[in-house]
Amino acid sequence: MNIHEYQAKELLDKYGVANSSGGVASTPEEAERIATSLSGKNLVVKAQVHAGGRGKGSFKNGFKGGVHLCKTPAEALDLASKMLGQTLVTHQTGADGRLVRKVLIAESVEIEKELYIAILIDRATSAPVVVASTEGGMDIEAVAEKTPEKIHHIAIDPLLGLQPYQSRKLAKLLGIPATLLKPACALFENLYRLFIACDCSMVEVNPLVITKSGDIRALDAKFNFDDNALFRHPDILAYRDTAEEDPREVEASKSNLNYIGLDGNIACLVNGAGLAMATMDIIKHCGGEPANFLDVGGGANEQQVTEAFKILISDKKVKAILVNIFGGIMKCDIIAQGIINASKAVSLPIPLVVRLEGTNVDAGRKLLAESGLELTTATDIADAAKKVVAAAA
Repeated sequence: MNIHEYQAKELLDKYGVANSSGGVASTPEEAERIATSLSGKNLVVKAQVHAGGRGKGSFKNGFKGGVHLCKTPAEALDLASKMLGQTLVTHQTGADGRLVRKVLIAESVEIEKELYIAILIDRATSAPVVVASTEGGMDIEAVAEKTPEKIHHIAIDPLLGLQPYQSRKLAKLLGIPATLLKPACALFENLYRLFIACDCSMVEVNPLVITKSGDIRALDAKFNFDDNALFRHPDILAYRDTAEEDPREVEASKSNLNYIGLDGNIACLVNGAGLAMATMDIIKHCGGEPANFLDVGGGANEQQVTEAFKILISDKKVKAILVNIFGGIMKCDIIAQGIINASKAVSLPIPLVVRLEGTNVDAGRKLLAESGLELTTATDIADAAKKVVAAAA
């Protein structure tokens, strides 16, 4: 789950991580009021969408840039009126862009130095790790590729947490002056406390800045959360903005389906993440392009299968559907009946290829054969992939 920058700012404030003052506005008038409350300060107006590259983006109304500096409430009102209700296109949104519903009005600071810090889970050790660099304000992947020696890693013992000596070491690696050692260490420790308390899988601050006035602040932050832990955090779950998500993924989540949209034309309905990945791989191997990842889970019912079909055919690029089921907990005859009923309920307008294997497979295949549906059965995964690629073509 992603959250907006203004929501990230609220979490930083809650856990005492120093950042810039400001507020979020849904109308130009709100933006003007917030700017007035920050009177005497240079300001920045930022479009709030789930995408990077906002500063270099452009609006479909011709206005350039989703991030602008200003000095007066009147300027903030004017900028907000040019952004709100408009579609912003960046390198991460694709050509369709994203509709801007809110803007962040925040204090602008004069930057002396830009740094980078992130806390994430190291998959190799299954423990938190701090990643830091003196090259803030840049794409960290580009830094890793061109100057990997400028990226530092500090492993954290999950039982002990971030230790004071590690915070001091981190400050030294980042070249933070001695006069800022205490506030810098406090920022690192509060950031780690936030990471643990909110069940984050990643917190990234880019840039972490040293200002010309001698402060250290988290100027922008991105969060990723462990979806499996969100039941413990209704306050964070409330941050979810479904308007920023793929509508198909939103519908899938309502039926407890694991769905991710892709760019191909062969839809996949599979039980089990591993089998779903293998299915997409073999479709590619046979010359096709998968349109999605869809794992219905081990105990899917007929209603879930029906909803899955509705989601798959809502993608206008899809030319064929492959159902690849291995019956274990979920018996093949039950899933076959679900496929039959779901196919009739949604009136599938495109070819359907079904491969069943596992518990009660003979009964399942018999049901499909006697269903009267126009579908193609397959004996194994390779056969299924070849048939669905041919059907899509």
